[in-house]
Amino acid sequence: MRNSTYFILIVAILICILGLLSIYSSTYQKEGKIWQTIFERQILWIVLGILLFAIVSNISYRSFWDLTYIIYILAILFLTLVFLLGVTRLGAQRWLKIGWFNFQPSEFAKLALTIFLARYFSRKSSDDIELLSGKFGIFRGLVLPFLFLAIPMFLIIEQPDLGTGVILFLLFISILYLTNVKLKLIFIFLFVVSMPLPFMWHFLRDYQKDRLLVFLNPNIDPLGAGYTVIQSKIAIGSGGFFGKGWLSGTQSQLHFLPESHTDFIFATFSEEWGFLGSVGLLLLYFILIRRGFLIAQRTSDSFGKLLAYGISLLLAIQVGINVAMNMGFAPIVGIPLFLMSYGGSSVFVTFIALGILANIDKRRAVF
Repeated sequence: MRNSTYFILIVAILICILGLLSIYSSTYQKEGKIWQTIFERQILWIVLGILLFAIVSNISYRSFWDLTYIIYILAILFLTLVFLLGVTRLGAQRWLKIGWFNFQPSEFAKLALTIFLARYFSRKSSDDIELLSGKFGIFRGLVLPFLFLAIPMFLIIEQPDLGTGVILFLLFISILYLTNVKLKLIFIFLFVVSMPLPFMWHFLRDYQKDRLLVFLNPNIDPLGAGYTVIQSKIAIGSGGFFGKGWLSGTQSQLHFLPESHTDFIFATFSEEWGFLGSVGLLLLYFILIRRGFLIAQRTSDSFGKLLAYGISLLLAIQVGINVAMNMGFAPIVGIPLFLMSYGGSSVFVTFIALGILANIDKRRAVF
């Protein structure tokens, strides 16, 4: 195959199909018109997402170099507008209502920051593939890019959306490592950042404190903060090796598992398709993310290389956190399982990111 366009698209569509099966299974019995339209809306999001993939995969990724600061400013603007015009759902103000579509700016901000960091640490000239970070001191190589990251990260955490803030921080540390920033500086930075963490406890909202406490021991509040993670673990465990079968998951069908079509769709899928199905799903994610890393490795242009690495890491971190959260290995945070969970913003941004990956692989020979 000449490039990865069709490969990436096929794997992405397979994951979307599994997501549609789980969304339908977890919502078709619920009463109310909104539940009846969720499955149809997700199909629409996916179709539009594939269209975005087709468009972006044919736009040179180098154009994002010139648009980086515009994209960054737009991300800040959208995140600021959330506090002024945002829609509040489930106690969080994270969405902007645009007609019939609820846009989540934090999803756009993840991709915007990935593009920004890729440009910041790379050269403009496609003939010079040396990363700039090797020549940066501690201020330009670490402090300054973190300040650029901290602005949107603070706005996202204040929504509140601690999970996406954690993703951005992990992405930042990963890119620092990839761009050859001295490990000593990275460890010093992590030490400095971790020092005030014990004092940050007093600034957390009550529900965030509860989530951290039930992560350590879900049984301290089994009918309150610990309820969701307990039900998620029951759903995953009860699936056994082969699963209970499609439309036969008791935790999701009987509505014991909250958010079974969004943040906890992995538990819904695992209950119905079992250990074997879960391994198959994770294998699809592995194949998709691994292709992203392979694209990065064989791309000579530093901006394209770092952008491909950044997108692949962003996807990998999201899968890792969501699956760990569903299994009780991480605190509950609002992180969707991309291409599986219901939500237009996540679907659109993911397909755009995958389109960028495909274009990087198309044009690698040019540079």
